[in-house]
Amino acid sequence: MKQQAPQIEMPNLWVALIPVVLTIGLLGLQIFYYDDFTPHIALAVGFAITGLVGWSQGWRWKDIESGAFHVLHVAMPSIATLIIVGMLVSTWIASGTVPMLIYYGLELIDPSWFLAASMLLCSVVSLSIGSSWTTVGTIGLALVGIGTAFGIPLYWTAGAVVSGSFFGDKISPLSDTTNLAAAVTETNVFDHIRNMMPTTIPAMVISFVIYLLVGGQSGVDASQLEQITLYKEGLASHFDLGILPLIPLLAVMALAFFKVSPIPALFTGFVLGALVAAINYGYGLNEVFTFAHSGFKISSGSDALDSLLNRGGVTSMTWVVTLMMFALAFGGALERTRCLESVVSAIMKLTRGFRGLQTNAILTSVATNAVSGDVYLSIALPGRMYGPEYNKLGYSRLNLSRAIEEGGTLVSPLIPWNAGGAFVMGALGLTAVSGDFSNLLYAPLAFACWLSPAIGILYAQTGWFSRRADDSEMQARDALVNNSDAAQTAKGVV
Repeated sequence: MKQQAPQIEMPNLWVALIPVVLTIGLLGLQIFYYDDFTPHIALAVGFAITGLVGWSQGWRWKDIESGAFHVLHVAMPSIATLIIVGMLVSTWIASGTVPMLIYYGLELIDPSWFLAASMLLCSVVSLSIGSSWTTVGTIGLALVGIGTAFGIPLYWTAGAVVSGSFFGDKISPLSDTTNLAAAVTETNVFDHIRNMMPTTIPAMVISFVIYLLVGGQSGVDASQLEQITLYKEGLASHFDLGILPLIPLLAVMALAFFKVSPIPALFTGFVLGALVAAINYGYGLNEVFTFAHSGFKISSGSDALDSLLNRGGVTSMTWVVTLMMFALAFGGALERTRCLESVVSAIMKLTRGFRGLQTNAILTSVATNAVSGDVYLSIALPGRMYGPEYNKLGYSRLNLSRAIEEGGTLVSPLIPWNAGGAFVMGALGLTAVSGDFSNLLYAPLAFACWLSPAIGILYAQTGWFSRRADDSEMQARDALVNNSDAAQTAKGVV
């Protein structure tokens, strides 16, 4: 007979904060004092501290371990997606798919509006297929190559790509996080999408204008023009720029549009890329497997072109995958020992009125993203816990669904050890080594991702675009109040 996990009371706030505060302190020490962006061991120690705190509260190691493994199990599709993207990147370069996109991007796009165009292109693609990760790992990768040829810093290009890609993941009815936010708040998904327009539209417009203004100051001097010409000549001489390399990209986009799961869709793209590489360039099976594992390698005679194309492979994702696993195990232990629940409950007790409730819902999603490393938990936890409070105040839960979508979906790519941030760093090659953290600037430069929750907090404080509950939601609120009164009466009788 299977043994049930013990029913243990939630720890008080000060106990619950011990693993959170100590882990944040260790992360800060590692990153800022030692100037070393390798948060893995700090998160592992944080997991151990959480285990000790849980054990002191009566939790068995089996239960804490089970909580960590449960979150890892839920996140395995994301980890598998990341590994497959590494394989796909290498074969798409070998097949000429990425080189072709870079070549024609250099032909058609002007540096002065490159950043704005990158955001718009990623927005359209992600809205169409409902997947920010697929957009970043395919179109985003090619845009990074184009930006590099234009002499635009990697972090600027990545910021524009992330802004556009996660826009679609926020408002596409095909997106898993969009549907999750609507489900946990018990709202209609299309009402949820419409209610996000007051924050989404201004955030995207402001971001577009910023990218346009920044790009407008980027001219191409004679040396850059010569470098671009060398890039194009190198790409044209080493790769097929015809129709065949386009097949893997079109196949992945079609599969994503028809809601095929990311893993089979991306793996199909990998296989097609490998086939095109074999047909066009005569690569054998062992060479394709080597590319998929260790990354594509070319000696074109141009160091700049080689550094752009020599990438991909499973090994390129190892750092990111292990980071995700440490972060998710830590978050799972915090959830199982009810430390996260204790912190959120303490925040709820301090909440007074709608302004505080809406602001705290956004910030709780942001904090859960940062502490747990899991975007789904950052949506589900506050979505479940804050819902009844909106009913009591007479406000629509659509305000809550917007809050957790903005603090959850949009903030996840901005936190390097979150699943979203780790994926972005791995797919776009945003390394942070030898004390050089400049590539992490992509996070503040992904304007749409943080402007949207900031505008949401502004609306919460002013009352703008804050929907009151309609008749059906009011009935749900009255039922909640009546059930609560009945429970209190029964308790008094007993």
